[in-house]
Amino acid sequence: MKTIDFSKKLADKGLRVTSQRLAIIEAIYALDNHPSAEHIIEYVKENHPSISVGTVYKVLDTYVEHDILQRVKTDGDVMRFDPLLDKHHHLYCVESDQIEDYEDEELDQLIASHLKKKGIKNFEIKDFKLHITGNFK
Repeated sequence: MKTIDFSKKLADKGLRVTSQRLAIIEAIYALDNHPSAEHIIEYVKENHPSISVGTVYKVLDTYVEHDILQRVKTDGDVMRFDPLLDKHHHLYCVESDQIEDYEDEELDQLIASHLKKKGIKNFEIKDFKLHITGNFK
């Protein structure tokens, strides 16, 4: 895994670099599989017990607002967080609750072409993301 300069990542987005913000973003990357807020809180509390639950939620919202993270919703309506902002989709396993990133440029082109040709009445498409549900074997 490549080393990420979290301080630079925050500063580049115009955010103040604080120990709380660094601890939370480090937790997200350490957990490495679209963690839920609860998993992030658990991880942060083990390593930084002075960081409050409210701070974690506030920082997660800030990261989403500043395009550092994106939210990913599971079929059970649990909100998870993804630091990968490049174009990709998600494979969601209903048995294990696992989410994997899925990239397929050919599929993206096919969908974009279809949507451009067909369009959706009274709706301007800005982006699309697939949430593919199934089971990992």
